[in-house]
Amino acid sequence: MLTGTVPPTDKGVVSAVCDAYSFIAREGAHTAYAEAVAEAFGYTVEQLRSIPAESHMGLSCGNPVAVASVKEGETVLDLGSGAGIDVFLAAQKVGPKGQAIGMDISTDMVNRARKNAFKQGYRPPQVVFIQTELTQPLPVATASVDCILSNCVINLLPDAGKAALLKECYRILKPGGRLVVNDIIAKKLLPDTIRSDLSAYIGCISGALQLEQYRALTKLAGFTDALFVETGGDLEVYKSAGPACSGAPSTSPSTKCCAVTISTLPETTIGNLNEWAASYQIYAKKISSDNGAANKSPPALDRWWDAYPKDYLTSGEVASLLRDPDRSDYAIIDVRENDRVGGHVLGSIQWRADAFAVSLDKFYDKYGKTKQVIFYCGSSRGRGSRCAAWYQDYLNGEGNTESKAYVLEGGYYGWRYPDLMDGASSL
Repeated sequence: MLTGTVPPTDKGVVSAVCDAYSFIAREGAHTAYAEAVAEAFGYTVEQLRSIPAESHMGLSCGNPVAVASVKEGETVLDLGSGAGIDVFLAAQKVGPKGQAIGMDISTDMVNRARKNAFKQGYRPPQVVFIQTELTQPLPVATASVDCILSNCVINLLPDAGKAALLKECYRILKPGGRLVVNDIIAKKLLPDTIRSDLSAYIGCISGALQLEQYRALTKLAGFTDALFVETGGDLEVYKSAGPACSGAPSTSPSTKCCAVTISTLPETTIGNLNEWAASYQIYAKKISSDNGAANKSPPALDRWWDAYPKDYLTSGEVASLLRDPDRSDYAIIDVRENDRVGGHVLGSIQWRADAFAVSLDKFYDKYGKTKQVIFYCGSSRGRGSRCAAWYQDYLNGEGNTESKAYVLEGGYYGWRYPDLMDGASSL
């Protein structure tokens, strides 16, 4: 899977990286390898014990949360969040009034991270994972984030993607907001034999910029005083710690970096990894004269629930269920509050949106075996969709495939069947 040459187009590079890390997400990582890499790059035993073991997979080259000065109530965004290690450590610091957001290109990684969040008891919007391509504009509001983290990810992007992402970081940070990145930087010009090797690229080596190139991109993005600090982390740990993932045999002679097995390269070409590259920590702040902007910043994610799985049913489809005397394997949930006095879809059960997140366990006990659970509010673009996302995320965390969340398309205002309207029973 990882052999061959680097694709000639940026799109091809992004696709190859996504495929490789999706494979890792599905296969998982050896615990001993993941712990050895994590500890080598600054994670403490206490930190690793405080989060799900499946959230650290040997993909790091540093520990950005340790130096990011994350405070309670802040909004933190982790770019290339993988299985969630840095998001969970940040979530501990921001608390229930803050928000920790993870973004990753791999749907498999995002699904793994969401399951890890469920195990840890985290729910959106406090902890949110979103699948998105980091080379594209980020689905985040301008000047809405206090701190951006990234850990051994930017080097995986094509050069144009690196530049675009750093500009996006500057856009979405609040004035005074900070960027804390751990990454691998090339110590010298890499030969074509390494630059063109796909497995070496996916392994975080071939795509590494030299220090002055990286400095130039951060300055171009708007960060005028970025600080680059070499951490002294031993990159050889990727070789010596053991096989990267369960699909890699322990006797493999290949080089391992960022938990991806790299095709064997001649010793004369690559040699000791520390001779070619080094792990760095990069610190930068968004400087702005608008000192009041941070106090009036918008939510980072206007509609976080749009990123979570759920399906829609039309009014006609729901009406067909109601008219079928042989169907009883569904429930219609009205999540409105006082605005529901005008009437209800026949047989609706009220479960108010303002109490839904804190009563998910109770809701699941009641409806976890119900085939179709259909949510609606006035338009079902807000509360109904949000509650459906919460429920489906809960189902996924439980591994439950018996029940499924749906949203009534158009909500109550789009209901066109007056003969199928009634008063609703309350919880």
